[in-house]
Amino acid sequence: MVVKVAIDLALDRLFTYLVPEELEKKLAVGQLLLVPFNHRHARGFALEIADAPDEGIKYKLKPIEGIADEIPFFSASTLKLVKLIASYTASPLETVLKTALPAAVLKPGAKAKAQLFVDYLPLNSSLSLTKRQQWLYDQIVRLDGGWMSFLCRELSTTPQSIKALAAKGLVEIASRAKRRNPLSARKILPTKLLKLNNEQATALNSINSLNSGGALLLHGVTGSGKTEVYLQAIAAELDAGCGAIVMVPEIALTPQTVQRFASRFGDKIAVLHSALSDGERYDEWHRIRSGEARVVIGPRSAVFAPIKDLGLIIVDEEHETSYKQDETPRYHARDVAVMRANIEGAKAVLGSATPSLESWMNVKSGKYSKAVMTERAGAGTLPNVLIVDMSEGGSPGRIFSSQLMEAIGVRLDRREQVILFLNRRGYSRSVVCSGCGYVANCPNCDLAYTYHKSDNCCRCHICGGWVEVPKKCPECGGLFDFKGIGTQRAEAALKSCFKEARVLRMDADSTRGKNSHDDILGAFRRHEADILIGTQMIAKGLDFPNVTLVGVLNADTSLNMPDFRAAERTYQLLSQVAGRAGRAELPGEAVIQTYNPSQNAIRLAAKGDFSLFAEEELKEREEAYFPPYCHLSVINLRSQAPELVANWADMYAKSLMKVKDLTVGEAVPSVIEKADGWHRWQIVLRSAKVSTMINAWKWLTKVRPSPNGLKITFDVDAFNFL
Repeated sequence: MVVKVAIDLALDRLFTYLVPEELEKKLAVGQLLLVPFNHRHARGFALEIADAPDEGIKYKLKPIEGIADEIPFFSASTLKLVKLIASYTASPLETVLKTALPAAVLKPGAKAKAQLFVDYLPLNSSLSLTKRQQWLYDQIVRLDGGWMSFLCRELSTTPQSIKALAAKGLVEIASRAKRRNPLSARKILPTKLLKLNNEQATALNSINSLNSGGALLLHGVTGSGKTEVYLQAIAAELDAGCGAIVMVPEIALTPQTVQRFASRFGDKIAVLHSALSDGERYDEWHRIRSGEARVVIGPRSAVFAPIKDLGLIIVDEEHETSYKQDETPRYHARDVAVMRANIEGAKAVLGSATPSLESWMNVKSGKYSKAVMTERAGAGTLPNVLIVDMSEGGSPGRIFSSQLMEAIGVRLDRREQVILFLNRRGYSRSVVCSGCGYVANCPNCDLAYTYHKSDNCCRCHICGGWVEVPKKCPECGGLFDFKGIGTQRAEAALKSCFKEARVLRMDADSTRGKNSHDDILGAFRRHEADILIGTQMIAKGLDFPNVTLVGVLNADTSLNMPDFRAAERTYQLLSQVAGRAGRAELPGEAVIQTYNPSQNAIRLAAKGDFSLFAEEELKEREEAYFPPYCHLSVINLRSQAPELVANWADMYAKSLMKVKDLTVGEAVPSVIEKADGWHRWQIVLRSAKVSTMINAWKWLTKVRPSPNGLKITFDVDAFNFL
């Protein structure tokens, strides 16, 4: 017997090993094996088992050294999914395998945390106990036993006192694995099913009646009660003996969502995301693998969770770009969710108030079914939206329009709350000489420094480098001025304009601590602040009943990005952030400040007319031959030698232009031409078939292998053009 093994290196090939006779009956596909490799010991996964090796193997077969874990880490269906992803993204199979498994699970020495647990035994009436011992025994019985550390803390006692009961045969003390629970710090109260309105009930019925392997787009306006529909759809799957996966864009930013699922399903849920400690991730993954946890919540990597008898995968806010991974393998978790559902005969539900145009087209073509929810659940109503043209009246650098200032003042008088959105952190976006116009740039990147007033320095948001604020211009000796507005500057202006208002800021600078997201949002929920200002992390997944005003300080930030999806992303972002207002009995209002009030994305987002926006945007995409009417991939080249990367990018582009059925753009510098010391160029490919682009890419790298000093990546269905 032989086994083909994927070694824990990105070699993009399998190696064949002999299976010792004593291990033949123990070996299974998906197990982690110990193997000899190139004069060292290595680990790898068993992917194929055969009675004899393939013909043509030129190396001498060695036997495997052992099986690291007899329980397979990957099921046959997960391995099929991994192979599909590797093929679709043109990525090494081993890299996809590592992506599908949390690093903490394979970390050397990783294991469950053992602690002492105390179980009570029947009371022997012939025993002589002190009053304290009798009381202690009665309390342990009342608590139905427990962890030694918990009992000592709860009962104000010591381990020695409990061990004295053990010596008399009244309790039993044993070492057990204790879960490192990522939700232990949160107080979670159980909740029951809510009564659905007609639209919710129709949507739930559509999900429950969905064919195995099918996909459904749940298009529901903000606040329409999609989460309750998800909860009841999952409950139906659990009743049928199946498990579920719930994917959210960024789990650290949506604590309310996690809490709602935990309150409904208790210990049946597991949470997987990068903010967990290694121990927490290890325990959560093994709870899923063993079947103890039946519902998994997490960002894109949760799509690989080893749920048994998977019945439902939900992708909440399916339009979010964070579902697309920016490093190899560059998969899109939404598409992988649909793939996995198809492989395992589960249902895939993609939910959004502002669906991606790719999913919208899949509905139009009949590939996905659709359910629609047009009204808010409960007493909430959609907010009134006011567009303010910032080019009319006032100073050019003003932060708040008079309309927004007045609206904030009214809410503060009423003791209601306000959310202000500005998708740019820091104090000012650039440091400019007031004399000659010289801009202070990061020397490692093709980007202006951002001034951060909180620590009085200039920071680069690409490489993370920083310098002290320059005292004078190196060109003319003039003084520097701070241009542009960031969240820190807007926060300072708010506190100056509304001196009695309590203001919280939520951005990448204020949320570096492990629980900082929870702390900020918890304080706002408890009305310890009147105004919450932040970047896009406050635009989604938040539900505060006392928020009646949302202000968008600059709607043009995303609109001006050099990306064919700029209008789509602007529409989505404005609709999502405006939807934070008026989610309970109190009516809501949104004020959108812009210099382009007639632009379609802004105008139609204010009206909430997604269908019309999608129709007009799709016409433009079709005429320009952009997704979803084709597949678009990007070849990114980078080098520390500017001439090397420019010459090879040009040569690659000209070579690819000869490929049939492939539209190839000229090689051009990336939008941010230099990042962290690397000069960057890119080539955009478009084709009706992904296979055409992948075959062209493989041919190119074979006939023209890149030289030393040049790094190249290939991004299928690309989302990032910076």
